[in-house]
Amino acid sequence: MNCIIIDDEALARAIISSHCSKAEDLDIVSEFDNAIAAIKYLNQHTVDLIFLDIHMPDFTGFDFIQTLKNPPKIILTTSDRNFAIEAFEYECIVDYLVKPVELPRFLKAVEKAKQVQTAVASTPVRQPPSNFKESKSEEGSDLYVNIDRRLIKINFDSILIIEAKGDYILIKTETKNYTVHSTLKKIEDKLPDSKFLKIHRSFVINFHKIIDIEDNSVLIAKDVIPISRSNRPILMKRLNLL
Repeated sequence: MNCIIIDDEALARAIISSHCSKAEDLDIVSEFDNAIAAIKYLNQHTVDLIFLDIHMPDFTGFDFIQTLKNPPKIILTTSDRNFAIEAFEYECIVDYLVKPVELPRFLKAVEKAKQVQTAVASTPVRQPPSNFKESKSEEGSDLYVNIDRRLIKINFDSILIIEAKGDYILIKTETKNYTVHSTLKKIEDKLPDSKFLKIHRSFVINFHKIIDIEDNSVLIAKDVIPISRSNRPILMKRLNLL
């Protein structure tokens, strides 16, 4: 199993690394002292297992997990016992180790991860019927975003613009703005096509909120949003033109 270690404490990483060297079929491919660097690595590489600290500056272990679309198996390593119940609400978490992590307990957690991986690998994948077609749900009216470890509900109709800003997105609503660690693609997949459209590589808009269209831009509230040349025909088709 290939694994990575994510912990802001050098000593904690060294202990986990030492324990990994004593486990069979467990290879450390990289170590990180912050979650952001690990996310960038996982965008390019696949691993089987992550040893993840919960408490890290600016970005908690739970925040990190929620950024992953298909998270691998995760073993939490923490000095805090208070998050055990919350931890096991995540299917990807296979064990919860409290620091200082002793070798026997560590090896037991690794064995559990191996058993879970084996069970998943041996489970046959059910194929959808030939007439099955994936589509976005139009039934929901809102989504939840993680802000400072709180889940905030945002109604679709209140959203004006969603803008990509590096590793984050800015969600502008009629009353408040939210900065969320996510990608534009990830949130775009959750939005109903009947209301939202990507009109530029950095912008998704609620096209029902358009006030004016001029040349290669749209006006929504007080924001002027550029329209890419390739997306303009799609926008025109969506609008109810006279």
